Amino acid sequence: MNLVIVQRWLLALCLSWPLALWAQTQPPVFVLNSLDGTVSVIDPGSWREVRRIATGKEPHHLYLTPDEKSLIVGNAMSDSLTFIDPRTGEVQRTLNGILDPYHLRFSPDMKWFVTAANRLNHVDIYRWDGQTPHLVKRIPTGKTPSHIWIDSRSTTAWVSMQDSHEVVAIDLGSQTVRWRQPVGKMPADLYATPDDRLLLVGLTGSDGVEVLDVSGKQPRSVGKIPTGKGAHAFRALGDGRHVLVSNRVANTISQIDYQRKTVVAQFPAPSGPDCMDVTADGRYILVASRWAGRLSVIDRQERRVMQQVRVGKSPHGVWTLNHVGRH
Repeated sequence: MNLVIVQRWLLALCLSWPLALWAQTQPPVFVLNSLDGTVSVIDPGSWREVRRIATGKEPHHLYLTPDEKSLIVGNAMSDSLTFIDPRTGEVQRTLNGILDPYHLRFSPDMKWFVTAANRLNHVDIYRWDGQTPHLVKRIPTGKTPSHIWIDSRSTTAWVSMQDSHEVVAIDLGSQTVRWRQPVGKMPADLYATPDDRLLLVGLTGSDGVEVLDVSGKQPRSVGKIPTGKGAHAFRALGDGRHVLVSNRVANTISQIDYQRKTVVAQFPAPSGPDCMDVTADGRYILVASRWAGRLSVIDRQERRVMQQVRVGKSPHGVWTLNHVGRH
């Protein structure tokens, strides 16, 4: 065998070995295929899709139940929730009658379950009894509510309004709108710092992240962090200091130091990067490459794409039980 070929083979083996070592005995990776109405179940040992689960129409986002026994998938166009075992990928049940659950989130105290109805222009607040959400109030918002973040005290839900270009704060106790704040174009995902002082807003219609100070009675914009065109989804690195944002148009992922309000690292992310998860050791970013129908695995140390897995059409939400903390 040619010596150059041998050297290249050894180099490829060395680069892929950490990923293969991590993948052994890991729980599955779940990818929501929005245009197929399915969930891809991926084995990180082989990096192959081992199962494709039929859900309802347009599954976009997902969230773990407080007891960590079920992964809830919101089927926006079918007005339903699909409950999946996060360890085996088996479907547990389907709950109908949840209107347009485009985005969903539990409050940290696990009392509230909140959904954003992207096509119906309202936010629903439910009480959670451990098994089933019970609607408390439906709140008309602005145009196209997109993403939700809830503060650490479980008192406030912040919701981005994609087409009215604002962020709305909802008091969970009284189920009333506390304030509205204009922001940049097409706000999408939100991320609040652990002290609840700063709220980061991904501006999909622009090229960065707007920073709001939400520590007072009224919010105020305190700057913008340039990241890349189409800043969209956040994922914390679990170290209390850094958060990732996917730049859907720029095909990059930016690592933000939110204490310094600046980008400290940049990673390539092909074909419209969207939702992400990060492995528990912090090394690998799992990101939906939305335009290519792929899950891309990015090595943060190497700063390169290590693996791509073919999934369904328009992959959106990504999640695995083996992840870093949310702050």
